[in-house]
Amino acid sequence: MTQGRLIHFVAQSLDGYIEGPQGEFDWTVMDPELSAYSQEVSDEADAFLYGRVVWDMMSGYWPRAEELSDHEHDLKFAPIWREKPKYVASRTLEKADWNTRVINGDVAGEIRALKDAGTNLVLFGGASLAAHLTEHRLIDEYRISVHPAVLGGGRPVFQDPQRFGVRLVEARTFDSQVVLMRYEPA
Repeated sequence: MTQGRLIHFVAQSLDGYIEGPQGEFDWTVMDPELSAYSQEVSDEADAFLYGRVVWDMMSGYWPRAEELSDHEHDLKFAPIWREKPKYVASRTLEKADWNTRVINGDVAGEIRALKDAGTNLVLFGGASLAAHLTEHRLIDEYRISVHPAVLGGGRPVFQDPQRFGVRLVEARTFDSQVVLMRYEPA
């Protein structure tokens, strides 16, 4: 059986933050090229993975995205999000809807078991869960989209990082001037 992979796909500002000083996430740009790329990333995944904070944001939006938006990306992704298996790591959440399993015990062990079983996972956003999984060397690739905004503070992409090396796999620019950088641990 082939080993599964875990990709951390995250949007950050030019100055390295995933949210602004007040938790705002209104600065990202979603153009057709980035939307198509995001769709490719979703297609690679057997399941989506979230920490509780990002889960709250996602589960508050995607189940009813068609009521809230007419953006082409949102309309295409919403049914995929609802159907795709999802995992959410949380110490406080006990259950979740929309084809979701809550992991609230040994998160690293559970993710390792999923990868060992051949499951390809995409961790969307977040910092705390990504830091935990990085510490346990479970992330196989970091896909960081740098958006044309400077936030001046907020939550950094890499939260309390231990030093580690990475190798650049790809860099590309989308129409909106978002730059994607793909790194693998060195």
